[in-house]
Amino acid sequence: MSENCNHDCASCGSDCKDRTAIKKETQNELSNVKKIYAVVSGKGGVGKSFVSSALATAFSVKGFNTAIIDADITGPSIPKAYGITQKTYSPDGKFLTPALSRGGIKIMSVNLLLENESDPVVWRGPMIAGVVKQFFTDVIWGEVDYMFVDLPPGTGDVPLTVFQSLPINGIIVVTSPQDLVSVIVSKAVKMAKMMNIPLLGIVENYSYCICSHCGEKMHVFGESKVDATAKSVGVNTVCKLPLDPKFAKIIDCGNADDLIVPELNALINVL
Repeated sequence: MSENCNHDCASCGSDCKDRTAIKKETQNELSNVKKIYAVVSGKGGVGKSFVSSALATAFSVKGFNTAIIDADITGPSIPKAYGITQKTYSPDGKFLTPALSRGGIKIMSVNLLLENESDPVVWRGPMIAGVVKQFFTDVIWGEVDYMFVDLPPGTGDVPLTVFQSLPINGIIVVTSPQDLVSVIVSKAVKMAKMMNIPLLGIVENYSYCICSHCGEKMHVFGESKVDATAKSVGVNTVCKLPLDPKFAKIIDCGNADDLIVPELNALINVL
């Protein structure tokens, strides 16, 4: 036990012999979520929300009931990606209803609770982590085959809370070529092992772009090293996504229901 221990195991990632087992949150009687995957990154701006949206849309198009928890409380982006402006409500004064995208994807985000989506969320870590748990326990999810949790970057309060408290089936790491890929992925692998959660795949965003004139593949941010990194940590599934203006346009226009990314097929097949 650390001399700085506050005896709150829910806010601690240490593998301590005195650690108290943390009880997983249970679903309410109006929800039946079958599989939950967390999408993580070592830093912001690598396209984590883009990957979360693309995966949710891919399974929705296949006919599955899909959902997204936007767990990036201070920087939510999922509602905008799907063009959602309506607010959530409570039909019974106890549970909240998620918003529905045009394609039927169920979404819960703090932006659905704010009077103005531009209002900042100025909360401390424990309160933010508590809200994320409530997004799982206090929302009427109904039947959901695949749920994706779009986490804030890093290994702070929210990722720790989600890994410890929610019945996560696996995590997906999103990175980019200019990152310190090996360091970031290693951190994610170690955190996943501490929580006994499998790391299912690595997605390298902005991996390359295709010249619109000659069709040449260009590595704008340098040659990819993600394959070697994945091999070193024992991850078999790697997806490399192009830097493509059409994707940005789809998201900016709130049309994530139309977001089809074939380069994610290898990952989709293992989920």
